[in-house]
Amino acid sequence: MKASPIENQTCKCALPLGQCRRGFRGTLVSVCPLAGNDGYDADELELRLLELGFIEGASVHILHEGPFGRDPIAVRVNDTTVALRRAEAMAILAE
Repeated sequence: MKASPIENQTCKCALPLGQCRRGFRGTLVSVCPLAGNDGYDADELELRLLELGFIEGASVHILHEGPFGRDPIAVRVNDTTVALRRAEAMAILAE
């Protein structure tokens, strides 16, 4: 099945949150973890992120980066602040 032009446009401008720097503000597009991410099953990681509030349309803001390797990061999702590893944040697409 061929993707619609709107879906292609969304994919082109969405970035993994793990690649974004401190100060980034955006809107969450989707959560799409890869299998084998830090020992978590992809479905388990997706469920954990959804439970923390990483849902489509939520506002995200990267507040802080760790001093070594920029890991972990502090992310405000709507009104909640969460600390994530960069590997986990790579499963979150935002624009």
